[in-house]
Amino acid sequence: MSALSVLTGLRPVMEYLNVSIGMRLFGYMLAVTSFVSLASTAQQQIPPKRKNHFIKEVYASWGYNGEFYTHSTIHVSQSALGNDYNFVSVKAHDHPGWNDGLFSKALSIPQYNYRLGFLLNEEKGWGFEINFDHTKYIFANQNVVVKGTLNHRQVDTTVAFWPQNGFYYYLNNGANFLLFNVTKKWHLLARNDAKIKLDFLGKFGVGPLVPHTQNQLFGQTNDQGFQFGGWNTGAEGSLRATFFRYVYLEFSDKIDYARYHNLNVYMGAAHQAFGTEEMILSLGLIIPTRKATISGGVSGADSFSR
Repeated sequence: MSALSVLTGLRPVMEYLNVSIGMRLFGYMLAVTSFVSLASTAQQQIPPKRKNHFIKEVYASWGYNGEFYTHSTIHVSQSALGNDYNFVSVKAHDHPGWNDGLFSKALSIPQYNYRLGFLLNEEKGWGFEINFDHTKYIFANQNVVVKGTLNHRQVDTTVAFWPQNGFYYYLNNGANFLLFNVTKKWHLLARNDAKIKLDFLGKFGVGPLVPHTQNQLFGQTNDQGFQFGGWNTGAEGSLRATFFRYVYLEFSDKIDYARYHNLNVYMGAAHQAFGTEEMILSLGLIIPTRKATISGGVSGADSFSR
């Protein structure tokens, strides 16, 4: 048998093998193409992972306040003058400034306050806030008991504490409470279109006092100015109404306890502590750190949800 005859006899087998291998290769290529296509489609369908911002939103506000102070005993020490005495249970009042022509003076002259806050946990409502109140403390125009040592002599008497008699004691450019607060927000209700939202915020913190001292005691005037004056702690409850997600109006009731030490008086220092209740009204702005979304569900512009 010749070689040509053998090849001729094997030709059908080779053609079958070529077709079979070609079909298998085509099947493999089709399978690979389908797998790649499905993988690409699945990857496109997986939503991109949302960036996890540490700060969920930032807010800032400016407002004005009114105060009520507890009675306080002021201890004055002037060793060079032979003085170490107390003004006993003095009464003080605030000086709002916003009630006698708010827009006729600089906005920072009346009793103002500002807040700078950061929402850190949106689900649980926890955050942090820098909280400053420019409060004014006025002690004057009253009869007050003086006890202690005055000019090296023991005294227990009453003085007419009036400017015309050489007496005044002002933290008039600010008793100035600065707090670093932990905050907690509770959602109360909101419209489904998120145009109006109502929240309650609780705040608690501690911080330094930065008063401006201005006083005259027994006709002797101090060198007035700002100073570090001690520490205070406070708790605050706020009702916040937010409009169109970004603008809010907030009313707050705040309790603060302040301990002042080494306040500047003529050739000496004064020490005192007092409590304060504040009423505060503020206008603020919310700055989200990511895009806000409105969850679907109940329709109707006038519907509210808790």
